Amino acid sequence: MTILFRYLLREFVKVFGMCFAGLLTVYLVVDFFEKLRRFLRYDASLLSMVEYFVLRTPLVSFQVAPFAVLMATLLTLGVFARNQEITAMRACGISLYRISWPFICFGLAVALALFSLSAVLIPIATASSDYVRAVKIEKKTGTLTFKAERPWVRLSNHVLMNVEVVDPDGTTLRSVHLYQLGSNFRLTEIVEAKELRYTRRGWYLIDGIQRTMQADGALAAKRFQFKPVELAQTPADFRTAVTLESDEMTLRSLRAYADRLRREGYNFSRFITDYHGRVAFPFVSVVMVIVGISLSLRQTGVRGGGMAIGMGQALFIGFAYWATHSIAIALGRTAVLSPIMAGWTANALFLSLGSYLFLRVRQ
Repeated sequence: MTILFRYLLREFVKVFGMCFAGLLTVYLVVDFFEKLRRFLRYDASLLSMVEYFVLRTPLVSFQVAPFAVLMATLLTLGVFARNQEITAMRACGISLYRISWPFICFGLAVALALFSLSAVLIPIATASSDYVRAVKIEKKTGTLTFKAERPWVRLSNHVLMNVEVVDPDGTTLRSVHLYQLGSNFRLTEIVEAKELRYTRRGWYLIDGIQRTMQADGALAAKRFQFKPVELAQTPADFRTAVTLESDEMTLRSLRAYADRLRREGYNFSRFITDYHGRVAFPFVSVVMVIVGISLSLRQTGVRGGGMAIGMGQALFIGFAYWATHSIAIALGRTAVLSPIMAGWTANALFLSLGSYLFLRVRQ
């Protein structure tokens, strides 16, 4: 590692640290004051609120780190240009590729770190923060649910339900199993149905079989096409309590769940699109480095913009990327785009833009 490489990397890391800390602080402070009034209505303790925001920090860091990389790139090169350091390096015969290499290496390191966080830590922290908010702060005691790839729900003291898939609106539950327990908590009845659907007349089981344990130990089975069932829960209860959220699943679990839905014939577009989106998003750090370098040096190859211009460019590019990524993910979830295309579209577009601008910089 040359002296020049270490110097450029050291200065870039210092600026990145300040940008990252500033963005993280602003995000958490705004989020805190936005939720404070709501939390105070529940008489939440200070310790519970602190715990909630600590658990939110990994997800927020994941979201702001690429933006901090872009801002640090623009500001660092702006300072170098103002101090005529880029001019001095170019006068010594150092190419722009060599000047850019430390920034790209750091962007790649950030991308790998974010990918590692997204794979395991962030889903666990996100699920924990949702639990703290619902149970410790809002003190909700509604339907007892065990969230897994097949969620378990306690409908009453003697009825348990297992679900394969919950539609986003909560009105249809697919591959449903109901387990009826007796007064001594021994299994007395099992009902399996293709769907549990909500209508204006209530809940109906569709296309299933009912198995009842007889007193003599025999098992009686009866098929049905439509069967009404009394449930106190509404679609909103299942939508909020049972629906699996992809950001609460590890990458391995998310891919396995999407593959299982595909094998069993269910709509898996949402989960496989979210999987590719989570894989692609960390690597936007490298893309932002290339875009930032290109914008800083695009005019003459030796001059960068001022600090105000750099921050303005960072805000605009960050917003443009986030909007493009969100639209692509939405199109992927509705199967308009293929999942892998939806996940990587924003990265590909901005990498193409950055590469084009970089090639136009005077070498």
